Amino acid sequence: MTRIVVKRLIWDDWNIEHIKKHNVSQEEVEAIGQKLLAHVRGYSNRYILIGRVGSRMISVIVSRKGLGLYYPITARDSDKKERRKVHEKEKKQNS
Repeated sequence: MTRIVVKRLIWDDWNIEHIKKHNVSQEEVEAIGQKLLAHVRGYSNRYILIGRVGSRMISVIVSRKGLGLYYPITARDSDKKERRKVHEKEKKQNS
């Protein structure tokens, strides 16, 4: 699996407004980028980054723009499949 290291997220008016529609803040997305729990490769050079902010588990869909540079396309609460992936990973690490 590819290791994702988020050095910087690219923000513009569109993606800031879009994540607000899903009740996710820019600060929460930045926190996910720094404390990544898991990721899944998507299509068109996109990844789903999964992480926790407080008790909330959030998934952020990003497009890779360069080494360590990602553009957040959207962010939302993680679905059941994504939460299960994180729980399985944490279970392996604690074994």
